[in-house]
Amino acid sequence: MKSKEQLENIFELWSGEKANQVITIPQSGSYRQYFRLISSSKTAIGVYNEDVKENKAFLSFTKHFTQQGLPVPKVLAEGQNSKTYLLSDLGDVSLFDFLQEKRKEVGVFPGSAVNAYKSAMAMLPHFQINGSKGLDYNACYPRDAFDRQSMMWDLSYFKYYFLKLAKIPFDEQLLEDEFQRFTDHLLEADSDYFLYRDFQSKNIMIKDGKPHFIDYQGGRKGALQYDVASILYDSKANIPADVKDLLLDHYLEELSRHIQFDKNDWIKYYRSFVLIRLMQAMGAYGFRGFYERRTQFLQSIPYAIKQLENILKNGLFPMGFPYLQSVLLSLTTSNELQKYRREFNTLVPLQIDIQSFSFHKGLPENAHGDGGGFIFDCRGLHNPGRYEKYKYLNGMNEEVIEFLNNRGEATEFLNNAYQIIEQTADKYLNREFKYLQISFGCTGGQHRSVYCAEQMATHLREKYNDKVIIKLTHREQDKV
Repeated sequence: MKSKEQLENIFELWSGEKANQVITIPQSGSYRQYFRLISSSKTAIGVYNEDVKENKAFLSFTKHFTQQGLPVPKVLAEGQNSKTYLLSDLGDVSLFDFLQEKRKEVGVFPGSAVNAYKSAMAMLPHFQINGSKGLDYNACYPRDAFDRQSMMWDLSYFKYYFLKLAKIPFDEQLLEDEFQRFTDHLLEADSDYFLYRDFQSKNIMIKDGKPHFIDYQGGRKGALQYDVASILYDSKANIPADVKDLLLDHYLEELSRHIQFDKNDWIKYYRSFVLIRLMQAMGAYGFRGFYERRTQFLQSIPYAIKQLENILKNGLFPMGFPYLQSVLLSLTTSNELQKYRREFNTLVPLQIDIQSFSFHKGLPENAHGDGGGFIFDCRGLHNPGRYEKYKYLNGMNEEVIEFLNNRGEATEFLNNAYQIIEQTADKYLNREFKYLQISFGCTGGQHRSVYCAEQMATHLREKYNDKVIIKLTHREQDKV
């Protein structure tokens, strides 16, 4: 391959050593080719890109950011044809990879990932404000600012590559008119900063426990809110709403150390930039997925739709754009788009472990190591085990069920338990937690706890259907 040979030659000139290994790094959303070149004592990332203007933008920004002391790769060498260059090796672990690995361990958005995101977001104002000082905006490609033209490109990208290819009906003139008004609104925001453009978890590398930043070649002058929207509404990262709020507050606290701003005004424009960023991303999913038929981009569609659902459901949609709102709402109910959710199984069911137990034989262990869940004490219910006729039965027998329903005050107890569990289950489903543990204990683990565990399992199956997987065990019964 010509590109690989060119990079091997540049590597040898730079390092004084021949590359023993040249490893192809899989492409993501661009047409750039990446390689890891390794010699006996050195390593570098080689890049081949036919788009010379894009290369010049990236190299110009990188040299400037390096001078500013920002954590970006160093430019080690450049090819004479402006299509190849070498960068310092920042490793293989992106913030997205780090998040996914930690999620596998605990099934939630873990504290270690929150801290990693905080570190990344604390660096963002340094790029946006400090990095903007002395930056050569003439090097920007394809535009030197996120201006009206840039915004309309993104909105048209969404319209033609997502709405049309996903077969979403809309009135072209009404939507175009609203796009124009929406753009007018976005242009009111202060935009005299460096806009990274693609500030997302896959473009943040974790090296030596600290974030380093790549893929800012599309950067230009623009509003602060866009980059924050990019990382917090990064579809596949699927950041829970409460974590989004925490990270946004962390960013704004850091930003306040650099500039003065009105928080309410800032948030007003932020919500609008969230929308245009989501629409731009969906345009990319449509182009790469529907048009180029690259499956990995189709897998991102359900996450983006879920983000839209949360915005529309929680009153976060900006005022004054009713037709745009109606079009986006139609995405959340589209049968054409629902099939991608089913196909790629992105909504992993919540597993709810329900068990009965005897307090005399110890509390149940937490099966998944997250320390969460509920233990309900059923000993306040009238105990059928005190009566000889029920003594050798259990909470699954009709006679015991009838007793607890009519004489055991179980109905009120369970209604209260249902309310508590539903509140938590709804949150867990929204935040895509993997596990919830519910335990019912009584004296012997035979009557009241078994009955309550059975009733809870039936109730949750009926309420949540295929959104949950119920695992029901009776600890003391199963030991017999």
